[in-house]
Amino acid sequence: MSGLLTEMARLSCERYEQARAIVPEAELWARASAMPPAPELKLSAEGFDLIAECKLHSPSAGDLSSHTSDVQSRVASYGLGGAAAVSVLTEPTRFGGELAHLTQAAQVLAPLKVPTMRKDFLVEPYQVMEARVAGAGGVLVIARMLDKSRITALLDCAAMLHLFVLIEAFDADDIQLINEVLANRKQHSEQILVGINCRDLQTLKVNFERFAELVDLLPANYPKVAESGVSSVEDVKRVVQLGFQMALIGTTLMNSADPRALAGELLSAGREMALATRTQSVEFFAAELPKN
Repeated sequence: MSGLLTEMARLSCERYEQARAIVPEAELWARASAMPPAPELKLSAEGFDLIAECKLHSPSAGDLSSHTSDVQSRVASYGLGGAAAVSVLTEPTRFGGELAHLTQAAQVLAPLKVPTMRKDFLVEPYQVMEARVAGAGGVLVIARMLDKSRITALLDCAAMLHLFVLIEAFDADDIQLINEVLANRKQHSEQILVGINCRDLQTLKVNFERFAELVDLLPANYPKVAESGVSSVEDVKRVVQLGFQMALIGTTLMNSADPRALAGELLSAGREMALATRTQSVEFFAAELPKN
């Protein structure tokens, strides 16, 4: 595991212990179970959807708050721009996040029927419960940080609380672990997305070619998400051509003075490419059929 993930895992464990000392797990579970349902994650039949991200700071990009007067207005613009979900960073030390941002986002997006996703370095089911209490409809699970049993525990908790999960890989070994976990969950009723993060965790630089190298290794029948490095209309078109149905986009949207318009532009480009790709596939299949 990289230095960044090791640090994030350690700090996440510390936050978990501190939170559990204040609110016992049984009490938190009762609160989470009593929460009204979050908006459902609904994917478009047009073949491409956007997870827009709200983060105030990034280890790679630095301060991202210059265009953001408040979290509520930023996430509202994402929802109005057509995002299927909004990812909210809650990690405080390197990303400037907090659970209060998640609560604020969930309150603003609920009338728009757009779910929020807690993006953090989760290590315990307790933190999934925290996400539900804060209003989240989904959580991120980073495969590289966890062993098979811990991933399963997080997925089980999310399923019981009716949260969708984006499970994230960085390389082929991560994907193999994800495939092994999901192979044992065929009977579960849950909504899982599988993603590839193309950022190098040592250098913090993006390697866009990782999408092409790894996409075919992802498990079938789960929506595929391209994470990090998607920053333009052309990038969106490229990942759709590779077979991704979603992209998680943060820094580009955070740096935009008009994120609603940009989200709409990225969505339109992705859906147009998805339609073109399907049309090409149909035409190819028709051309291969035997002629009488």
